[in-house]
Amino acid sequence: MSGVMDMGTMLENSKELDRLRKEQEGVFTEINKIHKKIQSTPEVVEKSGDSVLLRLRALYVQAKELSETEFNVSNALMGQLDTLLQSGLSAAQRKKMEVSEQKKKRMKGDSDVPRHSPAASIRNQLEHAASLKGEQVAARVTPDDAEKDEWFVVKVIHFDKEAKEFEVLDEEPGDDEESVQRKYKLPMSRIIPFPKRGDPSSAPDFPHGRHVLAVYPSTTALYKATVVNPPRKRKTDDYLLEFDDDEEDGSLPQWTVPFHKVVPLPDGHRQ
Repeated sequence: MSGVMDMGTMLENSKELDRLRKEQEGVFTEINKIHKKIQSTPEVVEKSGDSVLLRLRALYVQAKELSETEFNVSNALMGQLDTLLQSGLSAAQRKKMEVSEQKKKRMKGDSDVPRHSPAASIRNQLEHAASLKGEQVAARVTPDDAEKDEWFVVKVIHFDKEAKEFEVLDEEPGDDEESVQRKYKLPMSRIIPFPKRGDPSSAPDFPHGRHVLAVYPSTTALYKATVVNPPRKRKTDDYLLEFDDDEEDGSLPQWTVPFHKVVPLPDGHRQ
């Protein structure tokens, strides 16, 4: 009976994916229309004030939210597939599911629309970076040639759009008397925004076994960790993590870490 229920839920999630992709296509079509309008008649921005730019920003926000939702639904589908496969689906059922997935991929490839231009994407990234002023973010304070990467929680003081550089403040540099608050100027590649505590919809959903970068409890330092909890029921639920190099008595202790203090592990992380 549970297998039938799982299959039903999986089909519902599959329909939701199709709906999300169609909605994304509509949003990107609108974005591209505005880009073409701005490129062909730049004076439209001056005549309409900020309305065109505000509309464009709203569409980018909507596209981002749809993309994150699609990511979460895809993760849920993969988890349901794993459960069904482990419960012993027949070869015929597995083949049917594989064919269905291949058809979806072809449909997605056929229906893809041109994405926004690289220049627009860069502008969007710069706008988002500027909006982080006053926020706490994860920052790598060590140079590229350092033996190890050191990540800390810092506060954004300013973002220079021309230099594409953050100025950040390490508010809690250490416990010794000589430690003082220190400022850093860092490129965008060394900054990772945290999920917003009051807006869990912006938080990625990391599955069991995923490697992440997380704030170690009672510190402002971030370390590589592995998600060990089963799938969370709500995006506001805490993560249960095992931090690398945290071994005690031959085993790794498990720590509870709030969702808004966990971010994706950067490529090439050294620890």
